[in-house]
Parts: sequence; C-alpha cells; structure tokens
Amino acid sequence: MDTSYQKRLASKVMKCSPKRVRMAQDKDIEEALTRNDVKHLIVKNLITKKQKKGTTRTEAKRKLAQKKKGRSGGAGKKGGTKYAKVDKKALWMRTVRAQRALLKELRDKGQIEKSVYGDMYKRSKGGEFRNKKHMLAYLKDNGFIKGSKKGDVNA
Repeated sequence: MDTSYQKRLASKVMKCSPKRVRMAQDKDIEEALTRNDVKHLIVKNLITKKQKKGTTRTEAKRKLAQKKKGRSGGAGKKGGTKYAKVDKKALWMRTVRAQRALLKELRDKGQIEKSVYGDMYKRSKGGEFRNKKHMLAYLKDNGFIKGSKKGDVNA
C-alpha cells in the first residue's frame, strides 16, 4: 500500500525532509492516519530519521597535522604586505648583527685597525651597507684590509 501520506506526516512531525524519513515495512504504518499515530510509531522506532551528511574534517585534520610539522608554510601561503611576516626591525637586526660580527672577526684577526673598526661600526649603524658583501667590498676598495691595496678589486 502507498505510505506517502504517512511519510509526509512523519517529515512534518520530525521537522525534516521526506527524503530523510525511513519507514519499516509494517501494517501499523499503513493504518496511521493522524499526527498522533505517527508520533507513536516514531517512539516505537518504526519510523526513523536518516542522519544528515555533514562535512568531514578528515582533510582539515590531516592538513593541520602537516602544518604542525612545519609544512605548507612556503612563500605562496604567506599573505599580506612585504613586512607582514618579518618586520623591518627584525630584518634590520639580522643585517646589522651580521655586519658587526664580521667587523669583530676582522678586528680580532688583526686584518683591520681599531680606528677603522670604530668608523665602520658607526657606518654600519647608520645603514650605509646593504650586507656583509657590500661592506667587505668597501673595505677592500679603500685599502682598509691589511694586505689589500687601495682600488684593488681582487685582493
């Protein structure tokens, strides 16, 4: 017998779509004519509601696990402006510390004079040099490194 009427009633009672209503093959269902009859069948578990599909979190969890390991954080994932991830101050500190370490190393080895060290330290603080290579080139070009002549590029 056709139970579409009971299915429609059950969907209204359970507040869901008729597509989600599941009914057992039973004579009681065919005889149910009122909302109250349908409610009793729901309590008896002759009429049930199919669970919604929902969204799976499996892929999201897998991706999060990879991120915890340090993956998926490359240049393509970094948003924002140029200094959004590494601020100007951090870049500045990295550059200046490298230059100061180089100066100290040259001074300790005796390759530059103490007076040159002081002068170069101040120039480095003033932001005159882009990087260590630039500073070394300046020192060599001006003959401040012992053993190199002024204007000699290969020294």
